[in-house]
Amino acid sequence: MERFKQWIILDFLNWIPACAGMTNQNMFADYEKLKLRLVKSRFRSSFTLKPKDLGYINKKGLDEIRKHAEEFIRERLAPASPKNDGRQTPFRGHPVFIAQHATATCCRGCLEKWHQIPKNQALNDEEIRYIIDIIMSWIRDEAENKKARD
Repeated sequence: MERFKQWIILDFLNWIPACAGMTNQNMFADYEKLKLRLVKSRFRSSFTLKPKDLGYINKKGLDEIRKHAEEFIRERLAPASPKNDGRQTPFRGHPVFIAQHATATCCRGCLEKWHQIPKNQALNDEEIRYIIDIIMSWIRDEAENKKARD
């Protein structure tokens, strides 16, 4: 579907086109534009992973964290009218929750505003994959940045 971004981030360094004709460079540029928009938001850019979050990621591994992200997205965001929409994502307790707020994938209102994914209709598999990929890319970025600073 082309109603939102025409790319899917499958791995931080390995970009795979979601639509024919798109180059890796175009997809990288789109993700970079999103990151630049997020950095300009004082609220979005205030989120960082704490040592406890990083320890949890190291203990569980990124594959397990990705599974958690999929469970959270399918349960809390995928329905057309999620329960407690706008308040369904805690601000702490799991690295995915932190990443959701940092990437504006925390509620249907933010998905519509930041990612052009409309409210009031269930998310399809492609949209769910896109959201998870954004979250996981942010987690990887954040973990790598923390390692570089230490």
